[in-house]
Amino acid sequence: MNEFISQLLSGLATGGIYASMALALVMIYRSTHHVNFAQGEMAMFSTFLASMLIQAGWPYWATFFATVGIAFAMGAAIEMTLIRRLRNAPILSIVVVFVALLVILHSLAGWLFGYTIRSFPSPFAESTWYGSTLLSPHQIGAIGITLLMLALVYVFFRFSPLGLAMRATAENPVSSRLVGVRVNRMLALGWGLAGAIGAVAGMMIAPVVFLDVHMMSGVLIYAFAAAVLGGIASAWGAVVGGFIVGVLENLLGTYVVGSELKLSVALVLIIGVLVVRPSGLFGKAVVVRV
Repeated sequence: MNEFISQLLSGLATGGIYASMALALVMIYRSTHHVNFAQGEMAMFSTFLASMLIQAGWPYWATFFATVGIAFAMGAAIEMTLIRRLRNAPILSIVVVFVALLVILHSLAGWLFGYTIRSFPSPFAESTWYGSTLLSPHQIGAIGITLLMLALVYVFFRFSPLGLAMRATAENPVSSRLVGVRVNRMLALGWGLAGAIGAVAGMMIAPVVFLDVHMMSGVLIYAFAAAVLGGIASAWGAVVGGFIVGVLENLLGTYVVGSELKLSVALVLIIGVLVVRPSGLFGKAVVVRV
């Protein structure tokens, strides 16, 4: 029984990482109605930048906030220089660009930082009071940061004028322009926020899986499964889906399919949700009258 509880709690901790990445995917989807397949590589690249700052002698939390700012700027720059020019392009062209961006960032990171696996520090010391035999301080801290990000995103979109303008842009960009909303700026802001959230996810998972250019490949698949399960347009759904996927992956990988087939759990989940309930658990089905 203790082993089951340990696996359950460990799944929740892993699910917190998936939830963060799923939240980044939702941010871009709500802005552009496209899935950014390069989100994981953007997070990986940002984490390598954080590692460079730490090696240069920066304190962890100064590095953390600087990396979040750099990732925000990188996400906004990608939208302004690349994605904005493809706004009226066919969907297939946009998918190809996202895949190309994934490959470019992956190769660039290998060229700049190398393919050697590195350690990455955790901001949560092992001797802190909130650690336990079932969950490490880093696992508990990662869950807390995920929930804090969700709360901040909810407050931002629900109560701030800028968040309301972003929601309006996502729902109806034409009408938003007519009432004076700067749609291009809102889209860049959405990409920037997604980049910042992804960077946080990268810095939270790097102490667990170590830092290398491949570290986010599997995480992105689990995060996509979480976003699809919770609802690709729902921030709350993405976080809940992340925790569910983390628990399912851990329990099924331990007791049913084995560690070699753990990734198949996410793939089967994606297919099942798209077949049974494409809008996800918390998404809304869109009905178009013709």
